Amino acid sequence: MPFQKVTPEKLSTAVTRQIEKLILRGILRPAERLPAERELADKLGVSRPSLREAIAELQDKGLLTTRAGAGIYVADVLGSAFSDALIRLFADHDEAVFDYIGFRRDLEGLAACRAARLASDTDLQVIQTIMDKMEAAHKKTNPADEARLDAEFHMAIIEASHNVIMLHMMRSMFQLLREGVFYNRQVMFKQRTTRGALLDQHRAINTAIQARDPDAARAAINAHLNYVEKALADQQKADRNEAIARQRYEHEQSR
Repeated sequence: MPFQKVTPEKLSTAVTRQIEKLILRGILRPAERLPAERELADKLGVSRPSLREAIAELQDKGLLTTRAGAGIYVADVLGSAFSDALIRLFADHDEAVFDYIGFRRDLEGLAACRAARLASDTDLQVIQTIMDKMEAAHKKTNPADEARLDAEFHMAIIEASHNVIMLHMMRSMFQLLREGVFYNRQVMFKQRTTRGALLDQHRAINTAIQARDPDAARAAINAHLNYVEKALADQQKADRNEAIARQRYEHEQSR
């Protein structure tokens, strides 16, 4: 029989597994610096040689990287899900923009539902803190900060869903999410009531998640992204009508 005696796990192997899990769960993020060697060894309760052995193994796996004179960092294991050229192509075509909103509605509805059920108290506090910052940015009428915090708010919900595949997929798409948020807001801010409506929708999402109400959280996400979709469609229709009217006017003036 091919059985072997069970041997205690090497300390370096235990360290490797712990750091791998932190990266997998998104707790250690790409480009994040690890504590200094002495501090990290103390935190883990291992010798510095054991720590060095673990770090060397993680470097071989491509999960950690050394920056000369700066320390050990989590490697950029994500990259971007799409090239810059493809992202620009998405932004230039309405079909892709509305498909993107539909994708977000489906995925984030599920994430919000899971976050309401599975988020830790720390997760809820992170979401609440971003919401508080959105409130402050809104009072200062700072659209750039609002858009940045909007993207962070949605990513915090993804993180609180505790699904590592969803987390890393959305992190790899963060550039698309961020630019999508900026694009959506830039178009929609032509409508006077948009900023307040968007803030109210984010309040509703936050309230449902904080109350740990999965159905309400999913419904709030759906209502928010339905609003975004309709506002974009209405504004694009208005822009097209304005362009047609301008062309007609210019044509009549040239006769």
